[in-house]
Amino acid sequence: MKIKIFGGLLIAALAVTSMAQAQTHTPVINHREHNQNRRINRGVRSGELTRNETHHLRNDERHIQNQKMRDKASGHVTYAERRQLRHEENRTSRAIYRDKHNDRVRS
Repeated sequence: MKIKIFGGLLIAALAVTSMAQAQTHTPVINHREHNQNRRINRGVRSGELTRNETHHLRNDERHIQNQKMRDKASGHVTYAERRQLRHEENRTSRAIYRDKHNDRVRS
């Protein structure tokens, strides 16, 4: 009987722990951050991005990363916070495209 109670408590504790961790996971945002950093690095290597453009884009990505960490610090990333992060990622993605295709080259 004690084993069943202990086993049930253990399973309940694991379930609560995994639910708490699931609230702070942001795999879509992490993937987009990685992808956009890769796009910026390719633009630098190819010369499509100037130093100033690169600086601004990396600051935008750093801002998103910091915001994500502040959102995670509360222990729960809400739907509104995720939506705001996606909005910022979309804005930065458009900026990367614009900067890479504006005919300015690194000299």
